[in-house]
Amino acid sequence: MPHALIARSPLVPEITPVRIYYREIGKGIPLVFLHGGWGYDVYPFSRQAEEFESDFRVIIPDRSGYGRSSRMESFPTDFHRRAADEMRELLESLDIKRPALWGHSDGAVIAAMMALERPELYSAIILEAFHFYRVKPGSRQFFETMASDPLGLGERVSNALARDHGDDYWQRLIVNNGRAWLKIAEESPHDKHDLYDGRLAEVAVPTLFIHGSRDPRTEPGELDAVRSQLPRATIHVIDGGGHSPHSERASAAECNRVAAAFLGEIRLGD
Repeated sequence: MPHALIARSPLVPEITPVRIYYREIGKGIPLVFLHGGWGYDVYPFSRQAEEFESDFRVIIPDRSGYGRSSRMESFPTDFHRRAADEMRELLESLDIKRPALWGHSDGAVIAAMMALERPELYSAIILEAFHFYRVKPGSRQFFETMASDPLGLGERVSNALARDHGDDYWQRLIVNNGRAWLKIAEESPHDKHDLYDGRLAEVAVPTLFIHGSRDPRTEPGELDAVRSQLPRATIHVIDGGGHSPHSERASAAECNRVAAAFLGEIRLGD
């Protein structure tokens, strides 16, 4: 498996250089998948890699703290912004020009922040299972389980996390991620404070949202708030889809179809 070294990362400022592992398949236009807060193996991108490898160079990094990349001892509450900086540095180190970004969950937050800060660097973004609000009361118990009892997530999830991040480390990773989300809510000045400090409307690259209608991490009104911020973006809701339409058996084909149509339009535009 290939890896890259970047001089520094705000996620792990005490480490230099920072070692980032990534998966790569296919050739063509670069398509970068940014995983969520549990890492890659729980919600793998394998169906998409197989679908798109003939036309796209699919790149799937483990950001710091995950998989085979440098480990993190704690998560600051601005970890999304720090990860956006790290991923931009990684893409520059790999000489990847104007990729499309596909972010899932925490990765969708990171992709949006990357596009906000340097829109000229990216051809398009796909935001799946997107988080908008900082305060997510419907997910509080879920984050508390992560922060205090990661084994309570279930055997299947625990086994995948251990396989991805190591038996000696995965619980610390999940605890720290859960604590960060709880602290993000605690530090928010009001319930509708968003993760982008009111700037989401400034996203200037072509944007597709893919969302499951039964995503348990979505707050009431959250998608409506996103629509009001980005009325020109396409929001595709997959009926019956959960938190990871791309990896769910019942929704993966529809997810691929919608993403392929969107990416095809971007290619024609280039």
